[in-house]
Amino acid sequence: MILKSIQNIFHEELKSISTIEEIDSVFYMLIDHFYKVTRIQLALNPEILVENDEPILRALSMLKQQMPVQYIIGESEFYGLNFKVNEYVLIPRPETEELVAWLLNHVNPERKIKILDIGTGSGSIAISLSKHLPQAEIYAMDVSTDALHIARQNADSNAVNVEFIEADILQTTNLKNFKFDVIVSNPPYVREQEKAFMKPNVLDNEPHLALFVKDNNALQFYKAIIHFSKASLNKGGLLFFEINEYLGKEMISLLQENNYTELELKQDIYRKDRMIKGVKS
Repeated sequence: MILKSIQNIFHEELKSISTIEEIDSVFYMLIDHFYKVTRIQLALNPEILVENDEPILRALSMLKQQMPVQYIIGESEFYGLNFKVNEYVLIPRPETEELVAWLLNHVNPERKIKILDIGTGSGSIAISLSKHLPQAEIYAMDVSTDALHIARQNADSNAVNVEFIEADILQTTNLKNFKFDVIVSNPPYVREQEKAFMKPNVLDNEPHLALFVKDNNALQFYKAIIHFSKASLNKGGLLFFEINEYLGKEMISLLQENNYTELELKQDIYRKDRMIKGVKS
């Protein structure tokens, strides 16, 4: 079948759930993945024919069921690197890339420091940091055995050395013999009440363990990480969080109450309060 004809089928089948721009973006990802045909190549040669259209039509069926394209192809790009993803890990977001970039702007790449990523999921934060901080020792914690399996594969495929730790931050008060200079986390922060505003492709596919918190305990993971940092973060160490856009003021108060200084609340590219940084006093 001619790829342009398949693209027209995508437009017709998905127009009720996606914009034309979103449909085309997904379509180009799929033809690159399945047939190694780029958007430019298709534009230059609209008559490109593929002998086996089964993979892309099967992907179309999954898209109609609101499955994210990243899970269909089994990978996602983050901070210039490729990451394997599946239903056990969140799909890395551009906002989290901003968190990584912000952290990198605050550390000396030549300094030998220890960094811990809590709730690592696919390993996107820890692995990206390891790529850009060759002198640093990078550790990554997660409660999910399945997520850590994916994270280890991603570390291997991106040729970095990350020490992975299976532990529950809600149960772990400290890691014996470990003291860190930086702790970073993108923990679960979406409140149950916010589910109504989420798209089905996220709500029905991505792991709820990594997404949601109870409405009456929205800062549960932040409190646990700050408590953990009392024993495990060096004095003068940096704490970076990705946060719920609606809870910036609450996060400032929480860090102040725990004697963190030099607080900075940072907006993402969408002008939403998305990150916060503090220094342990």
